[in-house]
Amino acid sequence: MAERPDSRVTRGHLHYGRMNEPSHSLPPIRVLFVCLGNICRSPLGEALFNHHAETGGLAERFRVDSAGTAAYHVGEPPDRRSAETARRRGVRLSGRARRLEPEDYFDFDHIVAMDRENLADILAARPEDGTATIHLLRSFDPRADGDDDVPDPYYGGPEGFDHVHDIVDRSTRALLAHLTRESR
Repeated sequence: MAERPDSRVTRGHLHYGRMNEPSHSLPPIRVLFVCLGNICRSPLGEALFNHHAETGGLAERFRVDSAGTAAYHVGEPPDRRSAETARRRGVRLSGRARRLEPEDYFDFDHIVAMDRENLADILAARPEDGTATIHLLRSFDPRADGDDDVPDPYYGGPEGFDHVHDIVDRSTRALLAHLTRESR
């Protein structure tokens, strides 16, 4: 897909009730994780990013949510296999699936795609004057080795969910560090 010259892409409808409200003077950094259906990868990205921000004492600096490029699962909770994998590792997935909306390009500072297909869909739907910077999550993965996609574990077995958790865990850690450095 051809990228608009003004697009800010890097390699590498708000649910306010689910987000932390900042209590200090700096505006929060707003991050939206996006996958296809918003039941496996993007809720995991949201939960792990929040977990790392909390453990790093940075939770109040961020407002985080997730969405999908398709409406297949709107209103559904996170996939039970993804939730169970996260639970075993001390992280809780919450929320209900929703679709990426035009307002998201203005309501969030950063939209983070899980794979290149999601990235293409996000860029295609982006309003011309959308202000969010678009990222590919694995562009922050220190072990990406040229693979830009977080694989979709939906049709695979449990080992796929473990693999995806590992990728999203280290990538969200690196994304958090990047955004924290960038905001100083």
